[in-house]
Amino acid sequence: MSVNGRLIVLTGPSGVGKDTVLRELFTLDPSLEYCVSYTTRPPRPGEIEGVSYFFVDEEAFRAMIDRGEFFEWSTVYGELKGRTFETVNRSLASGKDTVIKIDVQGAEKVRARTGDDGIYIFLLPPSLDALEQRLIERGTEDPASLRSRHERAVAELALKDTYDHQVVNDDAKRAAQEIESIIQAARASRREPA
Repeated sequence: MSVNGRLIVLTGPSGVGKDTVLRELFTLDPSLEYCVSYTTRPPRPGEIEGVSYFFVDEEAFRAMIDRGEFFEWSTVYGELKGRTFETVNRSLASGKDTVIKIDVQGAEKVRARTGDDGIYIFLLPPSLDALEQRLIERGTEDPASLRSRHERAVAELALKDTYDHQVVNDDAKRAAQEIESIIQAARASRREPA
């Protein structure tokens, strides 16, 4: 068995509830490691530096790009987001299975870099209407941003069948349990002799 952990990529459209499901997942399986990303967007209420994201300005982020520090990075709704080789490698080298919460564009870049070496999970809303309602209730988007996120969600949802697993977030606790079952099954198959 490898001493390195396995990469678990959780993606889905904006507002699908990735953060909420992950909180439940980490309660179910505290052995999981979370790989924190960098972003140029300002913190939302309740977000913590170094836990939710590493918050940096655009100049610092672009300097990191120029130095080749990013494992993956993307422009998402006008803000830069990405993970460094250092944070990804440190997490995986710990031997723990490592979760990356990422937008669909970033997930495609991770897959291009790692191939099928990982568990790719697409988190789905119960419906487009439910997704739109979640974005409205979040209260962080203006009407133009809501339209943009809706249009992008439709395009992203069209990619769902390219993922290993699809989990509907109709209830965060139930969705986290399903993801935990997926992870446990992958761990079991990894331990089986070839």
